[in-house]
Amino acid sequence: MPGTVDNVVRPLLEQKSVKEDGKDFGICMNPEFMRETTAIHDFYHPPFTVIGACGDRAAERVAAMYSSVKAPVERTSVLVAELIKYASNAFHALKVCFANEIGNLSKGMGIDSHKVMEIFCKDTKLNISPYYLRPGFAFGGSCLPKDLRAILYKAKQLDLELPMLGTVLETNRRQVDLAFNLIRKTGKSRVGVLGLSFKGGTDDLRESPIVVLIESLIGKGHRLAIYDAEVALAKLVGANKYYIEQAIPHISSLMVPSPKEVIQSSDVIVVSKNSPEIQEAIANHSDSKLIIDLIRLPAESVKASSNYQGICW
Repeated sequence: MPGTVDNVVRPLLEQKSVKEDGKDFGICMNPEFMRETTAIHDFYHPPFTVIGACGDRAAERVAAMYSSVKAPVERTSVLVAELIKYASNAFHALKVCFANEIGNLSKGMGIDSHKVMEIFCKDTKLNISPYYLRPGFAFGGSCLPKDLRAILYKAKQLDLELPMLGTVLETNRRQVDLAFNLIRKTGKSRVGVLGLSFKGGTDDLRESPIVVLIESLIGKGHRLAIYDAEVALAKLVGANKYYIEQAIPHISSLMVPSPKEVIQSSDVIVVSKNSPEIQEAIANHSDSKLIIDLIRLPAESVKASSNYQGICW
């Protein structure tokens, strides 16, 4: 039935079907996205209309109510529709707290916080965009961890508390722990890892969360095989050559020439990078393997696998 999501998320079985003349039209959920001070304007100018339905007839009835509203209609399941509402409001709360913490730091440094955020919001490629908003593995690399630590260090010098930003690195670390626990729960000792650098398209190993994960697995006695085409090249030339030789030679020695070899020598496959070569190997050689996906491979790459799970999907 059309309605709003004002309380805790309710189990699907508690939803009521829409009935008319004794006919069951199915279950429907239609969360609203209207602000208290601008509700009428928001109703007629929404970013989208969400209809969660279990049954086409109910969805069609609710969609008809919005026929005069010029906005996309997103049809999905009941529970997805409900959680979209909560995710939206949680993100809005997060944005307020983020802006306030940057504002508090700005004031402590004698900087105009409104000018900082005004320019910040002009970046619609990364800052105000879908970028970074796909559930998956932890972040790493040379920029995000370093700059976050720099902000927190400066705040400490100014005797400022930034509690939200202060929890980001711990939240990130726990995503690595989550991947580790998923692997441990399989009870398998032979683990293959497809991807070593902190993200696709680079050989950069600085603060790579997959390196941290591999170190933990080695420490618990797992036998590993690793493939990463970009890092393999960096072993011969490039900025990471010294790092590979001096900091992680024990990991470097576990690398093999192809993703097929990783799959063949392992019982559990951890996918932390995407490439046509990796997709092809997973699709054609992993039917009897356990796959733990950290990056959300295309469905056609994993459809042959009988035991697949994503880190948070």
